[in-house]
Amino acid sequence: MKNLFVQFGNLTSRIFDFFYPPFGKYLKMNIRLYRYAMSGSVNVVFGWILFYVIYNFILDHKNLDLGFFTFSSHIASLAITSPIALFSGFILQKYVTFTESELRGKTQLIRYLIVFAINATINYAGLKLLVDYYGYDGTPSQMFMTIVCILFSYISQHFFTFKTINKKE
Repeated sequence: MKNLFVQFGNLTSRIFDFFYPPFGKYLKMNIRLYRYAMSGSVNVVFGWILFYVIYNFILDHKNLDLGFFTFSSHIASLAITSPIALFSGFILQKYVTFTESELRGKTQLIRYLIVFAINATINYAGLKLLVDYYGYDGTPSQMFMTIVCILFSYISQHFFTFKTINKKE
């Protein structure tokens, strides 16, 4: 299975790298940051498409009644898509962006989940503060918090989740 992920990562990297020259030349973006942005963008779009399919076709805008608890269709769709998008995001970051990390996959996954949880907390707290306390509109507040979370996530993934071990030679 790992070999399949490695092959997927190599192919995805080659596809992403084909479009890299304008970003590297004009935006002065290094290859790792570019791959991080591409992987994240692809994963976000994948999550949106998955949410759309589940919300509109599988649940058909109907609540999901589990007997002991009922989820509204949009929350059920989010609950179904989040673990899938979380897993696909991890695979993209591990096998496309941060390939040189020597940490064990299990360690990376645990750290990825920690960063995800911190990001969710930052996003939630930031929205509560901006919308409920300061009275800003929800959409620009979410856009601002997305930028904050992206910056935090990149730094965390680079220096914590997929940290490289510097060897002295």
